[in-house]
Amino acid sequence: MTDTLTVVERAIADTSKPVVPRRRRGHRPAWEEPPTVAGETAKGITLGVVLLVVLVPLWIIVITSLSTQGAVNRAGGLVLWPDGLTLEAYRVMLQDTTVRTALLVSLGITAVGTVVSMAVSVMCAYGLSRSRSFAHRFLLILLIVTMFVNGGLIPTFLVVTGLGGYGQWWALILPSAVSVFNILILRSFYSSTSADLIEAARIDGAGDWRILWSIVLPTSRAVTAVMALFYGVSYWNSFFNVMLYLPTDSEKWPLQYVLYTYVNRGNGMPGSVNSGFGTAVSQTAPLSLQMAVVVLTLVPLLIVYPFVQKHFRTGVLTGAIKG
Repeated sequence: MTDTLTVVERAIADTSKPVVPRRRRGHRPAWEEPPTVAGETAKGITLGVVLLVVLVPLWIIVITSLSTQGAVNRAGGLVLWPDGLTLEAYRVMLQDTTVRTALLVSLGITAVGTVVSMAVSVMCAYGLSRSRSFAHRFLLILLIVTMFVNGGLIPTFLVVTGLGGYGQWWALILPSAVSVFNILILRSFYSSTSADLIEAARIDGAGDWRILWSIVLPTSRAVTAVMALFYGVSYWNSFFNVMLYLPTDSEKWPLQYVLYTYVNRGNGMPGSVNSGFGTAVSQTAPLSLQMAVVVLTLVPLLIVYPFVQKHFRTGVLTGAIKG
């Protein structure tokens, strides 16, 4: 009798277990399959094409900036192969006071703007990441709405000029000082900070400022570096706000707008007559000068990027997935 009950119980237990289809031997999902020769070859070809798409334009820009007027004429424009290389375009460019001033202005606007944007974004993201903060959900929804609905260009211009921003450097920073997208990434990352660690700090008497400075920021260096790079690149490449608020004062123009103006005019940098730039154009190819200024605008980014590149995976991806 006991043996019969045991057999019945085993049968009931077996029927209660979910039936899992047995996977065929050797059959695995596509992402778990070992790499094949065809797959590795396709990846290599794809990466090679992408690398060429990125490097060939840079190569053409650099070679053209180092070319003489004759080489540019023989190439019919942009130069692909080195032919009579010279540094004359860079010498003429750096002799111009407008370019030197614009470089300093761009560096200053980028540095100050990045600091202001990061300070506002970090504090806003930290406040929104704390579930017990005042009206954090309402403020979060309000910020998200501004990503899709805004006042437009003309109302923004009227507000900035009404506050005295026309002709002032701060008009290039404050109207674009906050990116809601960057705040959301920072908030997502800050929300994943260990609650036990923050609670332990509160028990020890730490306030929000101390928690932000000593716990949250040190544990989120990757995403902070990436967001700082995003803001820095945005300020460095910005020239549209200059067209709105600094259209006539060439002494306050950043480097990008000087390049934009020079490419449009094609004959010489604005304000370059006093420095002799206009006479040097006749001996130096205007296209070479344009490409030299382009190279000058790329150099700071190429210097900074390698130090931040390692943080991209842990910064952007983790900040976007966690939380």
